[in-house]
Amino acid sequence: MSLNKSLLLALLGLLATFGLSQAERVRYDNYRMYKANAENVDQLAVLKDLEGSSDSIIFLDGVHIVGADVQMVVAPHKVPDLLEVLGRAEIKYELKSKDFQKSMDEVEEKVAIKGRADEEYNWAQYYELDDTYDWMVSLAKKYPHVVTLIEGGKTYQGRSILGVKISKSQSEKPGIFLEAGIHAREWIGPAAATYIVNQLLTSNVDSTKELADNYNWYVFPHANPDGYVYTHTKDRMWRKTRTPYGSCFGADPNRNWGFHWNEVGASDSACSDTYAGPSAFSEIETRSLANYIASLKGKIQLYVSFHSYSQYLLYPYGHTGDLPDNVKDFEQVFDAAISAISKRYNTKYTGGNIYDAIYPAAGASVDWAYGTQDVRMSFCYELRPKSSSILTGFKLPAEQIIPASEEVFDSIFAMVGEVKKLGYFD
Repeated sequence: MSLNKSLLLALLGLLATFGLSQAERVRYDNYRMYKANAENVDQLAVLKDLEGSSDSIIFLDGVHIVGADVQMVVAPHKVPDLLEVLGRAEIKYELKSKDFQKSMDEVEEKVAIKGRADEEYNWAQYYELDDTYDWMVSLAKKYPHVVTLIEGGKTYQGRSILGVKISKSQSEKPGIFLEAGIHAREWIGPAAATYIVNQLLTSNVDSTKELADNYNWYVFPHANPDGYVYTHTKDRMWRKTRTPYGSCFGADPNRNWGFHWNEVGASDSACSDTYAGPSAFSEIETRSLANYIASLKGKIQLYVSFHSYSQYLLYPYGHTGDLPDNVKDFEQVFDAAISAISKRYNTKYTGGNIYDAIYPAAGASVDWAYGTQDVRMSFCYELRPKSSSILTGFKLPAEQIIPASEEVFDSIFAMVGEVKKLGYFD
């Protein structure tokens, strides 16, 4: 055997091995999940020190508020160290799962099977990124004078941040911007966004036709495509972008916007799920999407972001407890929107300003839109479920996609009506 042939075979072997390793999914066998609660500022500081200190301790909640539950997934070898730290600080904790992987496997969700050309895009299952992008491309072909494909930028791995503009006429109309999927593991957000797109295009209900006829809609179901793909191929619980930062990856794209960036409610550790990034707009995803939104300045009057979970409706600000100058209008729209969301399935939402209603969180998209782009109405939905369990929170069963989407669309219809009544669309 020649040297060149031997070298070629060796390289092929290495590539095959690399391919297998690349295809492996992150598993959490025998990882434990704990719920801890800091009862004072000293205990909160201990938890903040733990957050991002090791990739063997994964915080599934931000460490922001005294008295709030914080869930952590811990590698088997790290359990003794964690419990010693919690014990020394007298932090109360509770074991929620002895085997996080097994607990996740017990919560089923149906994912689309690639290559099923016989099956139309629907809302009985969750889809992979390419499936949704193919569907959006098909909409532009099916409704050539109504649907326009728009690109909100690129990702670190070179993917397009693809969206659709829905406009039933060439005249200027008020603009509504809908962003979903900025946190990769929150699958119900993109599903609800695509459901709304489909309703705007196909529904014969007069109220829905009115929304489609009288407004320009800009909808981006996946504001973090790299992260979303990673949740399908590697790690279902991934939240951030995929930009490498030393031995860790990604920044939290909803802490990376250039409005009071990294002032509160974010981490400086690249291993943390709430890592704000090394600077505002360090992530190409937030930077390029912000540039696109800025190109629409004056055309967008209502900004809506879909997240999950906890059944909240939120409005600015996240960096401070100070309220926006038009807070009375926000409260009026909020009341109408959460009332509407409860009518179909009696689903109860609460909320208010981000800082007080949920937790401090600077650098979010809704704050940036309100604070820098003159979008005077800016809201964030934390969709179903209400449950505080991380297992049922991000892994909302597919059978709930349609009801969750129907009720939030009811809410948005009421929101738009109230915003119009207040004169923001004039």
